[in-house]
Amino acid sequence: MKAIAQDTYGSADVLELRDTEDPVVGENDVLVRVHAAGAGPDVWHLMTGQPYFARLAIGFRRPKVQVRGWDVAGTVAAVGAAVTAFRPGDEVMGVAEAGSFAEFVLTRPDKLVPKPESLSFEEAAAVPISGVTALQALRDKANVRPGQKVLIVGAGGGVGTFAVQIAKALGAEVTGVCSTSKLDLVRSVGADEVIDYTREEFTDGSRRWDVIVDTAGRRPVRRLRRALTRKGTLVIVGGDGGGRWTGGFFRGMLRAPLLSLFVGQRLGGLNSKTNVEDLQAVTELVRAGKVKPIVGRSYSLTEAPDAIRDLATGHAGGKLVIAV
Repeated sequence: MKAIAQDTYGSADVLELRDTEDPVVGENDVLVRVHAAGAGPDVWHLMTGQPYFARLAIGFRRPKVQVRGWDVAGTVAAVGAAVTAFRPGDEVMGVAEAGSFAEFVLTRPDKLVPKPESLSFEEAAAVPISGVTALQALRDKANVRPGQKVLIVGAGGGVGTFAVQIAKALGAEVTGVCSTSKLDLVRSVGADEVIDYTREEFTDGSRRWDVIVDTAGRRPVRRLRRALTRKGTLVIVGGDGGGRWTGGFFRGMLRAPLLSLFVGQRLGGLNSKTNVEDLQAVTELVRAGKVKPIVGRSYSLTEAPDAIRDLATGHAGGKLVIAV
C-alpha cells in the first residue's frame, strides 16, 4: 500500500511517499480503508522529533512508527475475529497510532466511532484529536459553566475552532484571539467577540476572563495571568513554544502548576488523550448542530509534506486534512 513515511527526524523533506507492507489484521484489530487523515501539531512533533525529550517515548535516534498521522476517517475494510462493534463497510472516524497517512491503517475498536452522516470524510478526519482536546480543556480541566467569560487564544486553529464552539455549547460568553486573516472565520464559528492580536494587547490587565484556553503557546504564563480573574483558570494546550529540548511542555505541566500553589488562580497544562467516550461526546455535539469541523484545506497524499509545511507557518485556519 502507499503511505507517507520517514526514516529519520527532520523537516517535511524527510517525508516520502512509498510502498509499505499491507497491514495484517489481528484478532482485536479493525482495518480501515483511509479516506482522509487529519494533520495537526502532533504530526509536526513526531516528524521533527521535537521537543527532544519526547524521543524517550517516540524513538531516540529515529521514529519507532515510520508512517505519520493519527486522525483517521474511512471505511472498515476488515475486522478481527474478536471484533463485534464494527463490520466491513461501516463508515468510521477515530485515531490510529500505526499512522493514518496511508491507504489502509490498523486500529482498535475502542479508538473508533461511527462517522456522522452529515460529515464528509475530510470533515470527520478533523474531529478526533482536535475536538477531544478542546472538550477536555473546557469541560474537564476548566470546568466551564454557563455565563462564564472564556478567552480562546489561537481561536482560528484546529483546536481553537472547536474550543470556541464547545465553549458556546457549554453556555459561555466566548472571546477568540487570532490573526487578522482569521477574524471572519472565528466569528463564523460563534465567537461573541474577536480580538486581533496584531492590533490589540489582551494581556495588559485592562480586561479579565474567568477561563483562558491557550492553544498558541507563545505568551508567558505571567502575562496570561493578567487577563484572568482572581479565581480564574488557565489551561495550556499542547507543547508548542519553548525550545527544542522541552518545547512548551514544562510551561504547562510544571511551571504553571507550581505557580498555582502560590496564587488564587488555577494554572496548568492539559495532557489530552483521545478516548472513545469523549469522541462520542464531541460526535453528539456535531449531530446536534452545535459543533461543525472547520477544514482549512485538503491535500492529496502526495501533497502531505506541503500540508505539514503550511501547518508550521500557522497561517492556515481550521484543521488541515489529507485526502487519500
